[in-house]
Amino acid sequence: MGGTVRLRYEAIDGQVRPGFNESDDLFSVRTTVFGEYDAGPVRFGAELYDSRAYRADRGTPLGTGEVNTLELVQAYLLLEGGLGPAGAASVQAGRFTLNLGSRRLIAADDYRNTTNGYTGVKLDVAPSKRLGATLFAVLPQARLPDDLPSLLDNEPGLDRESFDTRLWGGFLRLGGLLPDLLIEPYYVGFDERDSAGRPTRDRKLHNVAVRIVRDPAAGRFDVEAEGIRQFGHVRASLAPAANRLDVSASFVHLEAGYSFGGAWKPRLSLEYDRASGDGPGAKFGRFDTLYGMRRADFAPAGLYAATGRTNISSPGLRLEATAGKATDGFLAYRALWAAERRDAFSNSGVRDPSGASGSFAGHQIDARVRTWIVPKLLRGEINAVWLGKGRLLRDAPNAPASGDTIYVAISTQAHF
Repeated sequence: MGGTVRLRYEAIDGQVRPGFNESDDLFSVRTTVFGEYDAGPVRFGAELYDSRAYRADRGTPLGTGEVNTLELVQAYLLLEGGLGPAGAASVQAGRFTLNLGSRRLIAADDYRNTTNGYTGVKLDVAPSKRLGATLFAVLPQARLPDDLPSLLDNEPGLDRESFDTRLWGGFLRLGGLLPDLLIEPYYVGFDERDSAGRPTRDRKLHNVAVRIVRDPAAGRFDVEAEGIRQFGHVRASLAPAANRLDVSASFVHLEAGYSFGGAWKPRLSLEYDRASGDGPGAKFGRFDTLYGMRRADFAPAGLYAATGRTNISSPGLRLEATAGKATDGFLAYRALWAAERRDAFSNSGVRDPSGASGSFAGHQIDARVRTWIVPKLLRGEINAVWLGKGRLLRDAPNAPASGDTIYVAISTQAHF
């Protein structure tokens, strides 16, 4: 048995996203309780999430990423066993969370106040330390309620999964083919259709990808390269009679770093991310990150949530350091462009359909410090972001008439 209670206060000035308060603040509380019973080769687990938000109003960007009250996100059976002389295999069935590969398509987001849950089955097979595979077929849980009045009141409601939304695929892990490199080819499929009271764009997406990784270690260079090709089809809007568009989208992440020795273990890295946007052609080109994480690559969710894995071209520089076992932090800079100038920039919602405002969105500086106030019991965290708005975020027709963006979040998390 175990659990956590996280309290977080966040504030923003110069909101990037149109239609919301220029200045805002939010207080959120997240409580989790996890239990697992070990019955030999079989384990039974369950986890309750209670995510609430306060101080919000109708101008706050509040959604199911912030509020999901009293939800049994996990309730599973896990069967584990050996495979050959040195291998292992497991099958998990029921409700559970997923973190697969780089977590850029499927993740249990931890910075966000709520998480992603799935219902289905997952198979893990590892014949050796160098070879492994994961296969899964799940129904993503739709967090409910999702209307603004209910979210403002933190009303409870049972999340729902159905065959109207499906997610499936497989990851293969190949180690040892090249020195110190992990090669991970994978496929992720996604399919949705309208259900009662929930119109969709009928997304049917296939993602074919490969990732190559050399993990960081003191005194050496590390690399990560990942490419995703996304295709399928999607409706042009939520209207039932909307045209069906073929999808042709892509994502690339490139990263090279060096880890120094010493007590602080600093690591300096160069990174580049490009996720396609939707241009004027007949095909739909905006990359869909599905259930992927945001914080590790781009910036915080919550009140900020302006940058993410869609219609973005962004080189960056990152410095990470660790002060003993208790404290770690990073400082990151990114230059921001829209990959397609006529589409909405990333997750901001700011768009110039004519393209006359250009593609440069600005400069982003992002920092985080975490420390164990009481080891293994109480952890504090500070996140801060400054976004110096570029021409696109200043001059686009729907760009908010505000200055540069400042976002700060302070949190404490207790473990029991």
